[in-house]
Parts: sequence; structure tokens; C-alpha cells
Amino acid sequence: MSRVRIRPTRDETRQRLFEAAAQVFEERGIGAASIDAIAAAAGFTRGAFYSNFDSKDELIIAMLEDHVERSLQHHRDLLARYSNAADYIAALRSSERSRQDPLGRAPLLHMELILFAARAEQRRPELAKRLRARRALVSEIVATTTRAAGRNIDAAWAGALLLALEDGFRLHRLIDPDTTPADSFLRAVSELQRLVGRDKTETIDP
Repeated sequence: MSRVRIRPTRDETRQRLFEAAAQVFEERGIGAASIDAIAAAAGFTRGAFYSNFDSKDELIIAMLEDHVERSLQHHRDLLARYSNAADYIAALRSSERSRQDPLGRAPLLHMELILFAARAEQRRPELAKRLRARRALVSEIVATTTRAAGRNIDAAWAGALLLALEDGFRLHRLIDPDTTPADSFLRAVSELQRLVGRDKTETIDP
């Protein structure tokens, strides 16, 4: 009996290329990674790559878009279940260990891809669109969790601050990973949440 070979769907092909590209980028660096190497790591031909992407640059933008979409959905799913800030942060910390996202597992590569894409001015509008989507999500999380705690703050500004804090820790980890643990951002958010949650009349030591 002959075996029927099931061809991967377009989404499966793209995901395999994302996974392979992340691996090759980490091993060789973004500039030195060739399309042939990415296709081979995914188990495809060069033609299979070009049937999905016109260039390595287009692949990188698609990888960033896929990462942002996965991240938005992941956070919204958690927010639907946890409106308390402490519970939400705990659930986020726990879920980060099992997420199926090549850039979610490699935050330094994520930052490097953003910097690579940002060097070309024509790509910046695409990055700006994703930045606005991330800001809107974080603002939504802040608004929901602070409302549940009976507090009223500027969620949009707080969201922008938190997102800048997250990107800052990514950059610090890229520069000095020995003193910047992978969970630095979540640890900082937990500490901020603890301080904000204290009674206003309590004295906070400097």
C-alpha cells in the first residue's frame, strides 16, 4: 500500500520557516543568514521559501507580525480570565514558559530583528503600526486591572511607560545578560504593582 504524503498547509509552511529562521539567525547572525540556509533548516527548497516570501526582509517583517499577533491574543486570553493585577502577572509569568512562539522564546533575537528592520526608513511605518497595537493592548490591561482594584489612572500613559520598561529590559539583557535576568520585566512589574497597591497613607522608604 503506497503512502500518501500530506503536504503542509501554507500556515504550517510559514511557521516552519519562522522557526528555522529564528534558529539560523541565532546561530549565524541576521546579516550572515542566507535564504538557502533558512529553507534547508525548515526542510524546504529555495523555491518553497520564495513561494511565501519575496525576500529575507519580508520574512523578518512577517515574523515580527506573527509574534505581535500571537502576543496580543495570548495577553487578551489571560486578561479575560484574570482581572486582578497580581493574578494576571502570576498567570503571565507561568504561561511564558510554555508559549509556542519562536520570538517569544528568544526576546533578544526579537529586539535584534526590530533594530534590523528599523534601519530601513520605508519599513518603519510597519513597525510603528505594531508598536501602537502593543501600546493599546498594555493600556487595556492596565485599565482592566486597575479598574478591578478600584483605582483610576491614565491607562494610556501607564501602558506606554510599561512597554518602554519592557523594551528597555530587553536592550539591557542584550548588553549585559549576566546582570539582567530573563524575567526582569515581570519582576519589575510585580514590584510596581506591590507599591501601587499599598495604602496611600503608608510611608514608602526611598
